[in-house]
Amino acid sequence: MNNASIKNRIQKLREEISRMRFEYHVTNKPDITDDMYESLGRELFTLEEQYPEYRDSNSSLNRVAGAASPHFKKVKHSIRMLSLNDAFNYEEVEAWMERMHKVVGRSSFFCELKLDGLAVSLIYKNGELVEGSTRGDGFIGEDITMNLRMIDTIPLKLQRPYPDFVEVRGEVVMAKRVWKNLNIQQEKEGKQLFANTRNAAAGSLRQLDPAIVRTRKLDFFAWDIALLDNKEKKFLLSLHSEKHGLLRKLGFEVAPYDALCPSDVDIFSFIEKVGKIREDLPYGTDGIVISVDELQLQEKIGIVGKAPKYMVAYKYPAERATTKVTHITVNVGRTGVLTPLAHFNPTSVAGSTISKATLHNMDQIERLDIRIGDTVVIQKAGDVIPEVVSVLPAMRTGKEKKFSMPSTCPVCGFEVKKNKTGNKQSSSSKGPRISSTHSLKDRGQTISHRTLLAAGKNETAPSVAYYCTNKNCPAKNRRGMQHFVNIFEIYTVGPKILDRLKDEGLISDAADLFTLEVSDLSGLERFGVKSAENIISSISSHKNVPLWRFIYALGILHVGEQTAQDIASYFGTLEKVMKARKEEINAIENIGPVVARSIHEFFSHTENQSFIKKLLSNGVSIQMSKIKKGGKFQGKTFVLTGTLSTMSRDDAKEKIKHEGGKVSSSVSKNTSYVVAGDQPGSKYIDALKMRVPIVNEEEFVLMFL
Repeated sequence: MNNASIKNRIQKLREEISRMRFEYHVTNKPDITDDMYESLGRELFTLEEQYPEYRDSNSSLNRVAGAASPHFKKVKHSIRMLSLNDAFNYEEVEAWMERMHKVVGRSSFFCELKLDGLAVSLIYKNGELVEGSTRGDGFIGEDITMNLRMIDTIPLKLQRPYPDFVEVRGEVVMAKRVWKNLNIQQEKEGKQLFANTRNAAAGSLRQLDPAIVRTRKLDFFAWDIALLDNKEKKFLLSLHSEKHGLLRKLGFEVAPYDALCPSDVDIFSFIEKVGKIREDLPYGTDGIVISVDELQLQEKIGIVGKAPKYMVAYKYPAERATTKVTHITVNVGRTGVLTPLAHFNPTSVAGSTISKATLHNMDQIERLDIRIGDTVVIQKAGDVIPEVVSVLPAMRTGKEKKFSMPSTCPVCGFEVKKNKTGNKQSSSSKGPRISSTHSLKDRGQTISHRTLLAAGKNETAPSVAYYCTNKNCPAKNRRGMQHFVNIFEIYTVGPKILDRLKDEGLISDAADLFTLEVSDLSGLERFGVKSAENIISSISSHKNVPLWRFIYALGILHVGEQTAQDIASYFGTLEKVMKARKEEINAIENIGPVVARSIHEFFSHTENQSFIKKLLSNGVSIQMSKIKKGGKFQGKTFVLTGTLSTMSRDDAKEKIKHEGGKVSSSVSKNTSYVVAGDQPGSKYIDALKMRVPIVNEEEFVLMFL
């Protein structure tokens, strides 16, 4: 992007985040999830870091939350209620810890759950609750004392011994089961559904009638003591962890699963432990708060802007994020149906970096009104392949371009036609199928009921399919693709996997295999991250092949392994093979006019030339097998049969070729030797009949000496 585009993008992000902040914190009617909101904020933060000339002191990044509601009395906090800086991966946590070590040396850390609720302040005098308020903008909040008194887990009277004055800070939350039941009731009454547990808790606390708050069954968990009257030195606190201990003694619930972490390894172990169970916790939690435990060191480290430097919030990978569509390509499936594929800026979602997602068909594109250049919401929840969920029209600049299907096949160049089908969608053409908010309740992250219904699709509605009219289109050649991966020795990609990749619109041909990423596969049915990593690793490790193997993999009619080796040995480079005349090919030993014509015609077709060019541009590299001219086997042809004990069949072939010999798959009058290992097959019988010399493995090895 040029400077003008960057400046415009930053301004658009600020405007949209400001609007969302108001909807989220003030009206409690968010139209996107927490993940999406944070994703936009992170993009803005990154751009402002990269382009400081466009920073704005009034940027939404410098604010804690929303303004105080006009319906409640305003309360000024004696000590500012801060927000936390986020870390979205282990590298950012490590960088933060390294900064802490540089300032204060080695120090113990304290880890606790980051609950997904509404931060409030509680003030107690002589052990009794006298005031409760929201965080607001950090400086001024709302007096919601009467509503907070309706929460059973907020003690109205502290347990003795208690200080004369104490300000406790913590989180008002709603249990997941309570939230589910509340939304069921809201839906029955035709009311707006709550997007998540945090939104439900915040909306409940801002009710003007405390009796309604009582019915919402909210809970409170304390996480800090901001002020404490300790004139008589009864309460000696030197550690943040000791504050948690005192809070429990005073009668507060403190979030379960906290831990002292003397080393960096302990921190990551705690994050991993909670990560495995957090979906089963009764309350929503999106991360872990990590803090320097010693209070004196906290004071030394200090605060910058809206956040303490001595604390950081590690956020678990989001299931939804926002990104920008850079372009849309089209793949052709095994039935000839064209499937559009969106490409966008690499974005982290659910622990994977995603750079593309299928758009399924034109119905989906038109329904969501996706345009090239749009800011979109992408999703990858659990074992779900990446998909585009919705578009953020407010982020448009006017330069976005509508997409239309090509009139000719991108693989073979034949005409593309369209037809309507009324069948139920297959797995390869379905869009988001969320019919109500309940589908996403268990994850604690939803968007509005109306948005979800808009994203859904009637499975029996007619849809328009675009397809290639060429019955011989290479993209439809399933057997040819399997031959290709076998010859490239990519044995992790079998027929079913190829079919699934084509059905999902991830590949049109074998060349597309070399553009796949782990995130493209890890969400497929019966796939996991490990199996996806194994497949991608196998594909990557087989990009470099000898010329003969490359030629053999192309599936040229009449060209087997030995013929491919003869061609590679004769011409030396792919460029010479592709430019060779029929007469030149026919001049090669053991190649006749029929084979020569087939090879020449294959390389003359533009679609085959395009496929080869695509393979090379996608990272496939070709190496010649080094053949020793004038070796002791020059002019000799070998046939291998049976099992060799001292070497593999491929090793034996390479040894023969290295000495100038050839290897054939069948016995003929031109065969010089048949090498017979253990349990030889029919080739051994053929050699006996034709009186071809037969050598055992020991004699074969001696021939190299």
